[in-house]
Amino acid sequence: MAHITLKFSMLSRILMLLLSLCALIGAAQEVSQSGLQLEGARPMVSQPLRSAKAMVASVHELATQAGIDILHKGGNAVDAAVAVGFVLAVVHPEAGNLGGSGYMLLRTANGKVHAIDYAGTAPGAARPGMFRNTKEANVGYRSIAVPGTPAGLGLAHEKFGKLKWAQVIEPAFRLAKIGFPASHRLELILKLQVPVMKGFHESAKVFLHGADKPVLQGENVIQRELAETIRRMQRKGWREFYEGETAVRIAADMKAHNGIITVDDMKAYQAQLVDPLEVTFRGHPVLTMPPSSSGGVAMSVILNVLDQFPMQLGMEGSTSSRHLLIEAMRRGYAARDRAFREGESLVPKLLSRAYATEIASNLALDRATNITNTPTGESPDTTHFTVIDGEGNIVTNTYTLSGFFGSQVVMAGTGVLMNNHMSVFSNRAGSHNSIAPGRRYQSTMSPTIVLHPDRSPWVALGTPGGGTIPSTIAQVIVNLIDFKMSLRDAVEFPRVHFQGSQVDAEPAGLVFDVAEKLRAMGHKLNPKLRSQGDVSAIAIEEKTGWRVGWADGRRGGIVKGF
Repeated sequence: MAHITLKFSMLSRILMLLLSLCALIGAAQEVSQSGLQLEGARPMVSQPLRSAKAMVASVHELATQAGIDILHKGGNAVDAAVAVGFVLAVVHPEAGNLGGSGYMLLRTANGKVHAIDYAGTAPGAARPGMFRNTKEANVGYRSIAVPGTPAGLGLAHEKFGKLKWAQVIEPAFRLAKIGFPASHRLELILKLQVPVMKGFHESAKVFLHGADKPVLQGENVIQRELAETIRRMQRKGWREFYEGETAVRIAADMKAHNGIITVDDMKAYQAQLVDPLEVTFRGHPVLTMPPSSSGGVAMSVILNVLDQFPMQLGMEGSTSSRHLLIEAMRRGYAARDRAFREGESLVPKLLSRAYATEIASNLALDRATNITNTPTGESPDTTHFTVIDGEGNIVTNTYTLSGFFGSQVVMAGTGVLMNNHMSVFSNRAGSHNSIAPGRRYQSTMSPTIVLHPDRSPWVALGTPGGGTIPSTIAQVIVNLIDFKMSLRDAVEFPRVHFQGSQVDAEPAGLVFDVAEKLRAMGHKLNPKLRSQGDVSAIAIEEKTGWRVGWADGRRGGIVKGF
């Protein structure tokens, strides 16, 4: 048996190059379907960045560099994270944002872990039944929830930042004012947005040359009104976005276009400092976001279930390991559904070992169980970044506009591209996720930190991907701990996902014989392959303290350090 396991391990490692190649093919398919592209993606033979002091990982080179520059100027990880978040709002407009929302998890050098919930909220005039059709819920002024990003990043800076606020958002101001070269990715995605975006004058002015011609790769993208908005926040603080001229302009544009966000809605918004969730997997503490993120619940329960079934080293990608992952996902997402329906007070029970034992009692190693769950309506078009500084402060942050370019609306006089988070709520009265004034939308975004058994820091990570976020993060953690993969291999290894009634997989995520055996066990497989997630991860070497970073090749992220 040991010989067979060793043989499988060697074979699986040999197949890694082929698997990664297939994953790139799948990502290329996603280009045509969702506007994604592989610019900056690396082959599997490249190595993670290794730096002695500090590191930043994000989806865009200019954002990563802005974080590094702030660290060089004496800022800490929170200062750098704020810089990255603001710059992504300029250079990665499809998902980076000021008009969106998200979640931040941070561990200070003294070992304390904090979470910031800055999810968007429904406006005061929002009600179930307010949308006449799906399009209205997804596009335009009424699809917009009150944004949380300036408040979330602002709260983080107030509590944990080191440099002056104006200094850390200066890179974003400069890039908005003087412009940045459009990437091939931006060109591809904008071409898909033209039919909808051209109907919004301010958006077309910025991204479509004022009409229906998207900016092309290499063209300089200047956003003067966004620069002015950032300048106002530099002078008056982040609250200006909610209480000053920017809020007045947003409310006026809303009123002019049948939107429902008011000055009072903007002023009432608050980001929340909350306690993170914590579970233990193979002795490693794993910390993640609590509700309003339901993704943290799903990911934690997945790990709690898997913790009862040892994964054999060398069996990554095998029928047995894929079966266990899928069965754990069935139960993790079902727990998420319960948290949705029954409320946050149930979460401690859902994360308990007793509950994990109970729901795993009918998990058979040779057949699928009949557990289905509810797919989220959350878009996969999100982005994530991670920062570690020289003192050991760690920030891992996921935020979003929901869909690509959110509502497609740039607010007049502000340059701020707004979310379409109202589409995540249920338009039906009586639903556990019904639209209600001031309610935060439920999200699967789950920035996560993994510690060593002695609670020293190890890995900070996160990913976009909508409903696939919890399963993606869980698989990376399993790859690191159970299969002893390097950070690079753990992130790049092909993924599977179960949410609803069938198993989704990346290209090479289920090789032919594994797929056939899973079908024979009763698993329903989706024949359509897709790319899953875009992990940005940074680890701290246990013996040396050096930082090791890897940005997923699926969308072409960038890691820098010193």
